[in-house]
Amino acid sequence: MRGRLVASWLWLLALPALAADYAGPLFDTHLHYNVEAWNGQQGPHPLADVLARMQRNGVRAIVANSRTNDGTKLLAASPETRAAGVAVVPFIRLYRNRDDYTNWFRDPSIYAMVEEEFARGTQGGPYRGIGEFHLYDSANADGPVARQLMQFAERHGLAVLAHVDDVAVDKLMAHAPGARLVWAHTGIGGAPVARVQALLERYPRLVGELSYRPGLTCENGTLCPDWDALLRQHPTRFVIGSDTWVNQRWSAYDLLMQEYRRWLGALPAPLAQRIAWDNAAALFGVPTPP
Repeated sequence: MRGRLVASWLWLLALPALAADYAGPLFDTHLHYNVEAWNGQQGPHPLADVLARMQRNGVRAIVANSRTNDGTKLLAASPETRAAGVAVVPFIRLYRNRDDYTNWFRDPSIYAMVEEEFARGTQGGPYRGIGEFHLYDSANADGPVARQLMQFAERHGLAVLAHVDDVAVDKLMAHAPGARLVWAHTGIGGAPVARVQALLERYPRLVGELSYRPGLTCENGTLCPDWDALLRQHPTRFVIGSDTWVNQRWSAYDLLMQEYRRWLGALPAPLAQRIAWDNAAALFGVPTPP
């Protein structure tokens, strides 16, 4: 009996130690506060609710882009947001309604709306980016509205958050080689890791955002080996996000942030800090919280 116990302890000692979860600040670089979430504070996730979710998960800064832009303006202007210790980086969303998701690239009024919003800014400060926008057919990245928006962003030093495939990344960057493109989901369609690496090497101002990325994690919520290697090879090129595009994502916000903390904890501490906070903070000039 004693021999079996000793053998069991030796087996346990031989197991690799489980890494502690990452415990530092998080920068949510893909957050929507859409109208159905708050709806004039009568929705299921009023401001106090979403700020509480951020606070208990150590989210100290967000890129806010919302349908309509009123949700972003509320987050940016509210004294409650500042009291919660959450920095807001506001982006101009192209969507006034759900129809705009699939029509914005053929609608000249979208570009005019972006110009007007940029000129107004928010009570919490100027807009810092455009997006998130969707292109379900990469051919539409060649259209005049997409070209105008990319060139507007380049001209004004704005980042662009784009939900597109790898072909559209090439097309968008051709319009404005100096623009900063944040690739939402780093290709939600599952572009191969080798293709992602090639794009990062081709475009120094391309950043990969990792929500919903297929194949990112494997068993036990840890990074799959090919993604682990890619993040180590390009430590300054990735950021994280929640993508709260529907209310269910707000309900799951704690879990989403816990999942990030789990796989970040298995990385070397400086790399984890870069992906969780430093890369986005450097991109938008947000100071690290004390």
